Amino acid sequence: MYERILVPYDGSPTSDEALDEALRLARLCSSRLRLIHVVDPLLYITGFEVGAVYANEILPGLLAAGEALLHKARDRIEAQGLAVESEVIQSSGERVARIIVEQAALWKADLIVLGTHGRRGVDRVLMGSDAELVARTAPVPVLLVRARA
Repeated sequence: MYERILVPYDGSPTSDEALDEALRLARLCSSRLRLIHVVDPLLYITGFEVGAVYANEILPGLLAAGEALLHKARDRIEAQGLAVESEVIQSSGERVARIIVEQAALWKADLIVLGTHGRRGVDRVLMGSDAELVARTAPVPVLLVRARA
C-alpha cells in the first residue's frame, strides 16, 4: 500500500502525534520512512546581529538543533525495526509547505503524514497554514494529524 512515507518533523507535540501515526502505518505496510526538518533561517534574523555572528554561530546552531531532533526521532524509529532516513533542509525563503511538497515528489513518497495545529479564523489568516497548503498541492495523499485535546 504505502511503501514510502514522508514525515515533516519539528519536534512539536503535533509533530510527535504525526510521527506516531506514521509509525503505525509503516509497521502495517512495511514502509520506509523519511523524516525532514526544515530550517528557515530568515525567521531568526533580527537585524541586530553581525553577519559573521549569524553565519558562524546562529545558523550552525539551528542546523545542529535540527540534526539532533531528527537523530532522536530516528533512534526511536530504528528501535522498532523500521527503515528510516532523515534530512535537515535549509529554506532560502520558500514556504515550508512548498519544500515539503517538493521533497515528496523528489523522494517519490506514496504518502505525507504531518501534524496540523488546527488553527481557525484570525490565527489561520495571520499564521498561515502550511499543512493546508501541503494538502492542497501535494502530488500524493496527505494524512493530517491533529494534536490530542
